[in-house]
Amino acid sequence: MRFVLPLLGAVAILFLAGVAWTTARERTAVEARAAAERAAAAARQQPSTRDRLFLDPEQQRQASPAQGFPVGLKSLLKVPDRMRYGEWRWSDRGVSDGPLEVRVDLRTQILSVFRGGHEIGTAVVLYGADEKETPLGTFPILWKGKDHRSSLYDAPMPYTLRLTGDGVAIHGSDVRWGAATHGCVGVPKEFAAHLFEVARVGDKVTIVRTNPPRS
Repeated sequence: MRFVLPLLGAVAILFLAGVAWTTARERTAVEARAAAERAAAAARQQPSTRDRLFLDPEQQRQASPAQGFPVGLKSLLKVPDRMRYGEWRWSDRGVSDGPLEVRVDLRTQILSVFRGGHEIGTAVVLYGADEKETPLGTFPILWKGKDHRSSLYDAPMPYTLRLTGDGVAIHGSDVRWGAATHGCVGVPKEFAAHLFEVARVGDKVTIVRTNPPRS
């Protein structure tokens, strides 16, 4: 009997060691899977290089706040060299939520939407004719109206983002060659719907008229 007890004790020790080793191996596998899932989730949260151009330091310097760009600009959407009237792009995949900054360049007729240092939308726009010019400057969004209609011109202004007390706004328009607005910034209606969904009262809109590039 005195030999049996030590033998049973040894067996128990080996059994417990095997259980502990199996448990540790399973725990390691679970931790590895969790780490892989966290890495995949982090990758999904990062903007993709497939549809955007990341700026190098020199490009970041050129895209300065003096030109209406946000501080800390990191990337722009990849678009054709020159978009045509009615064209637009939107991609916020992997860009975190947060306040928007909108830039409008009247010379190029391009509006850009930025969030977290990344451009998430861009479109060709209409702007005010000579007798009713679109004002330059920085304006907070004062009010939003999905189905707004102008009381002054009796015209639909879908997805309105009002910028000034006298009615200058960004809104959906039929963006085509030769057309103009009464001082507002007109964008394609589908693009306007995207912008309206993510914009908040208080978000900043900067309207500039840049100088043409030197030849």
